[in-house]
Amino acid sequence: MSRPLYRGVSGIGGKPAAAVEGAYYDPKEPGENGIGGRGGARRRHLAAAAVRIGVLVLAAAALVGSVAWAGTLYAGRGAAARAAAAAAHRGYRRLQEQLVTDLLDIGEVAGGGVRAKEAEVCPPEYENYVPCYYNVTDAVDVSDLGGGVVISYERQCTRDGRVACLVAPPRSYRIPVRWPSGKGFIWKDNVRISGQEFSSGSLFKRMMVEEDQISFPSDAHMADGVEDYAHQIAEMIGLRNEFNFNEAGVRTVLDIECGFGTFGAHLFERDLLTMCIANYEPSGSQVQITLERGIPAMIGSFATKQLPYPYLSFDMVHCAKCNIEWDKNDGIFLVEVNRLLRPDGYFVWTSNLNTHRALRDKENQKKWTAIRDFAESLCWEMLSQQDETIVWKKTNKRDCYTSRKSGPELCGHDLESPYYQPLNPCISGTRSQRWIPIEHRTTWPSQARQNSTELDIHGVHSEVFADDTSSWDSMVRNYWSLLSPLIFSDHPKRPGDEDPQPPFNMLRNVLDMNAHFGGFNAALLKAGKSVWVMNVVPTNAPNYLPLIFDRGFIGVQHDWCEAFPTYPRTYDMVHADGLLSLEKSHKHNRCSTLDIFLEVDRILRPEGWVIIRDTAPLIEAARSVVTQLRWDARILDLDIASDEKLLVCQKPFVRK
Repeated sequence: MSRPLYRGVSGIGGKPAAAVEGAYYDPKEPGENGIGGRGGARRRHLAAAAVRIGVLVLAAAALVGSVAWAGTLYAGRGAAARAAAAAAHRGYRRLQEQLVTDLLDIGEVAGGGVRAKEAEVCPPEYENYVPCYYNVTDAVDVSDLGGGVVISYERQCTRDGRVACLVAPPRSYRIPVRWPSGKGFIWKDNVRISGQEFSSGSLFKRMMVEEDQISFPSDAHMADGVEDYAHQIAEMIGLRNEFNFNEAGVRTVLDIECGFGTFGAHLFERDLLTMCIANYEPSGSQVQITLERGIPAMIGSFATKQLPYPYLSFDMVHCAKCNIEWDKNDGIFLVEVNRLLRPDGYFVWTSNLNTHRALRDKENQKKWTAIRDFAESLCWEMLSQQDETIVWKKTNKRDCYTSRKSGPELCGHDLESPYYQPLNPCISGTRSQRWIPIEHRTTWPSQARQNSTELDIHGVHSEVFADDTSSWDSMVRNYWSLLSPLIFSDHPKRPGDEDPQPPFNMLRNVLDMNAHFGGFNAALLKAGKSVWVMNVVPTNAPNYLPLIFDRGFIGVQHDWCEAFPTYPRTYDMVHADGLLSLEKSHKHNRCSTLDIFLEVDRILRPEGWVIIRDTAPLIEAARSVVTQLRWDARILDLDIASDEKLLVCQKPFVRK
């Protein structure tokens, strides 16, 4: 393990994370670090600072002299001597960095300054605050509008109006249950529910509420369970059972309005990765509850904008009794499904509208006919219909679109990864090199490795990809050993390679803020960690999100000066490699580092971890910012010859 450089600094004194009663920061009160006192304390600090300045000046002079003397000793004395001189220089550089840090600390004390004030805790009504969506007060009570009414909250992000405070958990919040137990039950007070959620008869909205927890029935307690449903879909596709999905080329699934993630939880056991999307909901949120269970999810809707995924990304799109009227707006929502599906991909639609009883109604029959005809105009083949479920298969033949008599036109300009652009009524992806039928793709888990031909599609050299893979394999081994509160304390000793590793299931929901090729995701899975990773590609970074999806992972494009589309307290770890450098290079009229870190704090669970890798100056600057968030923090060297450093942080369990 790399050698730690500094003692961690945080708003709670650098202690191991625990439930801490939050109090507003008062600069008049003397702190543990001696900053903020008055009168005699201030005079003592000034005197101590003067003494320390003198000592450090002498130390600096001695260091400069010693390095110059060492250089004359080793001059012209061979390779071994030169190596020793280089080692001495690196040691000098580390001491010089420590000297600069100490001088900065002295400047704060001697100048009478105070370290940046800690961020205040938001009022209780912000417990479920999701910027960019209409919430906090939620003036309209959906229950007053009658059953079946759905309010669509469109994403609208503005720089004005965002709160600069820490979103605290509810007073009765508890650390989530670890995977895989957390898949079966969650703590009731960790999510906002109103009680109406339990009356739903949907297969994927079934739960049982006990005194302090919510449990999700297993197939053993359900006559029409999700296992039977998945088996039915597999048979409709032409497979023996759901264990054969992967052999048919199905790996990534988009689940629209997923209920509480039961379908995704089941498919995860079959090596399928499901992304749940649903509208923002003030209570009983499908996304919030699904993430609490440890299943991938994010806020997203079929309304007026394209979803922030590349075209040709999902092997299956699933909609079970979702509240989307597919026949409306000239079928534009089906066009969006077509954009997201890979060639030969499947659209699975389960709806009461598909039953013989419902189709006796002329209005329902008109809707169903419009959907069927439009699907045909998209060159979809209806494979099968059983009860309420229909399965369509997207064509793998480009020439089908030119031989149609009617239907949406082909897009003249294909934007591979739109970022919340208006829905486009044309067919995209047909000119892409990624137009490869799912049956012809490498199956999971081999697809995560990508061969040279597959990498050429994305403009990535196989040597660069191999180096990236090797680097992340090594880095993840180092990262995992750091995930202990001991890292922030000198006593007892800090964790090292010889200490027991944290358990494989210590983390479940992981977010990578600057995912590059998805190497961090791949290394975590290769190391046997029970995680899934939300791979985020910043809008101002090279766009390798299509490669990430082609590797069998999931992810999203995002602008980190906006709020991420999720609820508070939904991730166990947030990781950022090179994000600070990226933001610095695009700093014109953008947000501050504090703005970004406040958003990270919002989505991070109490006792969750943050690992930031970047250049030494940016890491030092970031350390001063995270002290305002009350995080425990420590800076670590990555390599003696590297100018990059690691900032390891843990969010404390702060209560109001």
